[in-house]
Amino acid sequence: MLHFERFTLENGLRVLVHHDKNTPMVAVNILYQVGSRDESPDKTGFAHLFEHLMFGGSVNIPNYDSPLQYAGGDNNAFTNNDFTNYYLTIPKNNLETAFWLESDRMLSLAFSEKSLDVQRQVVIEEFKQSYLNQPYGDVYLLLKPLAYKVHPYQWNTIGKDIQHIEIAEMQDVRSFYNKYYNPNNAILCVAGNVELDEIKVLAEKWFGPIPSGEEIYHEYPQEPLQTETRRLEVERPVPQNAFYMAWRMPKRTEKGYYTCDLISDILSTGNSSRLYQKLVKENQWLSEVQAYITGDLDGGMLVVSGKLYNSTPFETIEKAVVEEMEKLMNEPVGEEELQKVKNKAEANLVFSEISVLGKAMGLCYFEMLGDAGLFNEEAGKYSSVTAQDIQNAVKEFFTEDKMNILNYKAKK
Repeated sequence: MLHFERFTLENGLRVLVHHDKNTPMVAVNILYQVGSRDESPDKTGFAHLFEHLMFGGSVNIPNYDSPLQYAGGDNNAFTNNDFTNYYLTIPKNNLETAFWLESDRMLSLAFSEKSLDVQRQVVIEEFKQSYLNQPYGDVYLLLKPLAYKVHPYQWNTIGKDIQHIEIAEMQDVRSFYNKYYNPNNAILCVAGNVELDEIKVLAEKWFGPIPSGEEIYHEYPQEPLQTETRRLEVERPVPQNAFYMAWRMPKRTEKGYYTCDLISDILSTGNSSRLYQKLVKENQWLSEVQAYITGDLDGGMLVVSGKLYNSTPFETIEKAVVEEMEKLMNEPVGEEELQKVKNKAEANLVFSEISVLGKAMGLCYFEMLGDAGLFNEEAGKYSSVTAQDIQNAVKEFFTEDKMNILNYKAKK
């Protein structure tokens, strides 16, 4: 059981405090409820660009990293479809440095054309290196718009088009920051050998004076029900043919999420998993296979992918995966097989709570979902999934008419 306390400042900033006396380090995690789904379709990649801009200096602190390093701290950040997360660890006796740094860049970034130009080039280079020039790098640039037609999940966090970042103007950037980077759209967690009262004092001192922003309604167009298979075939200079099959799945807060997560593990976790046994070991059609979920808040995807040996037709793999899905639909999963994937899910949860930073991140994440206390209910939600739940989920979500298939051919 992960214990925590919470309070909310008048400006709307939610603060979570977890006491852990066993570490000299304190983790400070701040989650902003803004991701790529909050972007305009003609101005994508802004949430990710902002992750970079947030390290470019703020109104009173020209360089974010130097003071933190002098104080013995370390930091990083990441952006996804749904939120942007900034985190750091710092020795307890220098904790106020973290509050000073994080509050100043929430208060006001030091916007300059130079900073924008530098970070724009960094993101453009990342787009080219990781997505355009890397083997299989553009898979999600292709797969997501195949699976999503109206929801903003149809573009990747890096952006839909590199040109959107190339032509980003200062006014666009300022507007994005002013709308989303405010106390009432953020969640702060402090975890370590700290007490509630001292965090209240620090939070009021450093974050309390920051004005609240406009109220934001996180509402997005709902994806219509898919009723037919969608296919895309591309040819690229890659070493092997690859396939990607994706089905949309329930929202992160729905019970079906846990069922679908276990289904992905039944299909491909470990050498005894169903797809590995059939496609890699027995028939030697693939050199590797994976099944995983993307876990997005508004309903992500369950993806099955793998690399084909040269002699293996795409049709053979598609037929084999469909057969495995039908088997899950028609035959109850055995108790031992189901328990094995439940044990793995529980082990992952336990592992996520080992580090003080993992606790801080997890508490912020579940507070975003509705209540940080949900962190303590995860194991129970996985353990309550039944064999019947799995059959029902496959029947509802993972049929042929809901498949999105990307065949990625190696150019000869």
